[in-house]
Amino acid sequence: MVQAKSGDSVKVNYTGTFEDGTVFDTSTGQDALEFTIGQGEVIPSFEQTVIGMQPGETRKVEIKADDAYGPYRDEYVFDIERSMFPPDLDPQIGQKLAIRRGEGHSLPMQVVSASEDKVTLDANHPLAGKNLIFDIHLVAITPPEA
Repeated sequence: MVQAKSGDSVKVNYTGTFEDGTVFDTSTGQDALEFTIGQGEVIPSFEQTVIGMQPGETRKVEIKADDAYGPYRDEYVFDIERSMFPPDLDPQIGQKLAIRRGEGHSLPMQVVSASEDKVTLDANHPLAGKNLIFDIHLVAITPPEA
């Protein structure tokens, strides 16, 4: 039977949970996740788990924070004077913003606090510092075109 390998496009259904069982992401009720193995489109440990799987097979993998989105870094949390924001923007706790850096690059961040004078932003990935557990079900494999 065919096994997933580098260069194959694959479709997987998955559920991602934290160690306490809380679901943080799932493909349930959506289209299967499609990616090409070896293209860096998903977390490397997720991709490595899919290699060697056969359609219909399910695997579970725990990915440590350092191998997922890295550690949570306090230095990625910083204050900006409210006056630096456009006057029509009223930052609210939990709001996601993107700060432009250089040509066409933006850095996503989240508002963690806001006062009259300053806004505190967190540029850590929302899953930084968390160990992730994935249940992965391989739906289909499409080999690269010859």
